[in-house]
Amino acid sequence: MLPPIENKNHNMMNNQLIELLSNCTLCPRECRANRFNKTGYCGMPATVYGARAALHLWEEPCITGKEGSGTVFFTGCTLRCVFCQNHNIANGSVGKEITIEHLSEIFLSLQEKGATNINLVTPTHYVPQIVHALKIAKQNGLILPIIYNTSGYEKVSTLKLLDGFIDVYLPDFKYMEEDLALRYSNAKDYPTIAKEALKEMVRQVGSPTFKKDRIVRGVIVRHLVLPGHRTDSKKILRYLYETYHDTIFLSIMNQYTPLTGLTDYPEINRKVTKREYNDVIDYAIALGITNAFMQEGQTASESFIPEFSFEGI
Repeated sequence: MLPPIENKNHNMMNNQLIELLSNCTLCPRECRANRFNKTGYCGMPATVYGARAALHLWEEPCITGKEGSGTVFFTGCTLRCVFCQNHNIANGSVGKEITIEHLSEIFLSLQEKGATNINLVTPTHYVPQIVHALKIAKQNGLILPIIYNTSGYEKVSTLKLLDGFIDVYLPDFKYMEEDLALRYSNAKDYPTIAKEALKEMVRQVGSPTFKKDRIVRGVIVRHLVLPGHRTDSKKILRYLYETYHDTIFLSIMNQYTPLTGLTDYPEINRKVTKREYNDVIDYAIALGITNAFMQEGQTASESFIPEFSFEGI
C-alpha cells in the first residue's frame, strides 16, 4: 500500500516503487514476479509485512548498546536456509501488513524509546519501500544510524538504491563452497554474489567508525560456524581478511541452533562443538585477525530467537 501522493517527489517515488515491484528483480533470484498480483520467491507481495519492532539486546555489543537496538523484523526472505532460526517469518507464515507511512512511524517510535540505532532485519525484498519510509522518517526527525541486517545475498544494483541511507551494513557471509550454498540455501551462486555485495557495502560506508562504544558507520560481517564445516569457515575468514584486513569487523558466531525439520540434513542436525568453534577462532587469530567479535561459552539456544508477536508493529 502506497502513501498518498502529496507532491512531485512522492509521485516520483511511487512510480519507482511500481516499476521495481511489478517486475521484481530486487534479489539475485530475479523471479520477475509482479508483486502487486502475486508473491515473489521471497514469498511476499508488494505490501510490507513485519513481525516485530522492538529494542533488541542480543546483537554485537557495539550494535546493542545499553538501551538496545531498534530492530524491525521483516516477513519473508530471499534466501530461506534450511537451518533458519527465524523460519516462521522467513517462510511468510507470520507477519502483519505495514503501510510505508506506518513503517516510518515505527522508526520514529523506536528512536523515542531510546534505541541505539534502527536495525532492519531481512529487508532485501522491501528495499524500495524502506527507502521511501526512511525519507519520510528523516523529514520528521529520525537521526539514528540505520543498520542493514542481511543474509549477504544481495544484488549490487539493489544496494545502490540504499546509498546514502544506510550507515552500517551487517551482512552474513555464510558459505565459500558452492555445494554447501546449494544444499542449505538453494543458492549455488551465493559465494560470488556475497563477495560482490560486500565490495559495494564497503564502498558505500567505508571503514568502521565508532562513537564511544557504538558503531555509527562501517561494515560488520557475520559468519555462523556450521557443525562439520570448519574448512569452509576457514576459507571465508581467509578471504575476508586477505581482501579487507581491518577495513571491516568480523563477528564469528557459535550460536547455531538445530531446530526441527533437519532430518534430511543429519550432518548439521546438532550443535557446534566447543572444539570446532575454538579451532575456527584459533585459525582467525593465526591469520592476524584482531577486529572481531567472538562468542564465549555455549550460546546455542532458542533464547536467541525472539517472540514474533507483532510487538511494535
